[in-house]
Amino acid sequence: MGDDDSIMSRLFNTKALLGIVVGAGASYGIYKLVASGKSDANNVKKSKNGTSDSGPERGASSGVVLQPGTLLAKVSGLNLLHQSETRAANMPSREVLSQSPGTLQPHHMEMLLTLLETNPNPSDRIQVLVTLGNAAAFSVNQEIICELGGLHKIASLLSDPVPDTRAHCLNALNNLSMNVRNQEQLKVYVPQVLELIEMSPVNSDLQLASLRLLTNMSVTNNHQHLMKNSITLFLSLLVVSNEEMQIQVLKVLVNLSANPDMMEDIVQAQAPASLVVLVDGCTHAPVLLRLLAFVANLRTWTPSAQVADALRRSKDSLYCVLLAPPSQLHHRLPLLLAHPDDQVRTQAARLLA
Repeated sequence: MGDDDSIMSRLFNTKALLGIVVGAGASYGIYKLVASGKSDANNVKKSKNGTSDSGPERGASSGVVLQPGTLLAKVSGLNLLHQSETRAANMPSREVLSQSPGTLQPHHMEMLLTLLETNPNPSDRIQVLVTLGNAAAFSVNQEIICELGGLHKIASLLSDPVPDTRAHCLNALNNLSMNVRNQEQLKVYVPQVLELIEMSPVNSDLQLASLRLLTNMSVTNNHQHLMKNSITLFLSLLVVSNEEMQIQVLKVLVNLSANPDMMEDIVQAQAPASLVVLVDGCTHAPVLLRLLAFVANLRTWTPSAQVADALRRSKDSLYCVLLAPPSQLHHRLPLLLAHPDDQVRTQAARLLA
């Protein structure tokens, strides 16, 4: 009987000890959670009011943070959170999404990237992409997102089945591509972006967003060669697309034609005969100006006699459509000298000279 009492007494003392340990640990965990959340709470107070959403905010956590491997962790039965998860839990995801892009901290962007990977809801993904894209308008955030592995996480959504998600993915990548160092990682996606242009409906948001990204990727000569097999695609879009799309296509073509190493690929590309019809007073002035700038770039290139002869035999080449003597361009340029836009008149006069 004495042994039984001794055993019961030890069990009671052990339970009491564990209860004290767990209670103390929970109090300390709550203190750490509150203390570490102060700076984030200040940021939340400064954030703009977003649209109201019904239901609880996701990302909030009331769990206690325990160090893995400690006695407290083993006996408490509570789920363990790593430090990065704790930081993300301090601010609900919807509050992060409503914050001004300039106030987002690295751990906020880390949380958004995690949400992008783990949340399959299309509308939530689009919200995250919009927030990351806006944040990437700041050069410091372009580098932070890159260091967090965000470029490839965002680009993985280029193959998302939802067209709107792909379009917002491209918009985010467009801002991220303003950073030349980021372009080194993004260049692997150029073929996929070109395929999106080819497979998407004409004048769609997907095409426009793709072309904007390629405009940034073609600003320097570093990655232009990745687009040399798509010149015909760009030229074909010019004659079937709306004015907004035409301007974006021509921005890419003007960039490419400023590189002498790209010139042969450009002039040899197959071009629709109706392309020259755009050199007309009825064409929207911003489109016409960029088309004339493209032609001006082409005229800086002088082929050898052998190359020129070979190009003349290719009747549907861009060289024959816009540059060779039989081209209608030479009859259309003088008519632009009477154009109401000063810049168009000046550009036409330069080409005629």
